[in-house]
Amino acid sequence: MKKFIRVMKALSDPNRLKILKLLQRQELCVCDIKKMLGIAQPTVSKHLKVLENAGLADSRKDGPWVYYRLSDGRSSPYAATLLGSLRHWLEHDAEIQGVLANLQFWSERRA
Repeated sequence: MKKFIRVMKALSDPNRLKILKLLQRQELCVCDIKKMLGIAQPTVSKHLKVLENAGLADSRKDGPWVYYRLSDGRSSPYAATLLGSLRHWLEHDAEIQGVLANLQFWSERRA
């Protein structure tokens, strides 16, 4: 039951849901997420730690940067199920659409 509760608590925060929706599109570093959500770096890092602990996100280090991506769900069947469902949820939500528009804007600026 502890794994289930950890996953549900991780999904209970709007910023963490936004982060997951961003990570559905591409791997991102903390600085990218900070820009797109307009929240402080320590706050983004705390949210990512919660998502990692719940088995919803994974990270990899590349020099001084840490990149985050969606988990494959192997660590928790609850995480796997919810990640699969989340791909379809909230796609038409105005806040999520705004965050995804920010992602597109920042991605185009880098190109």
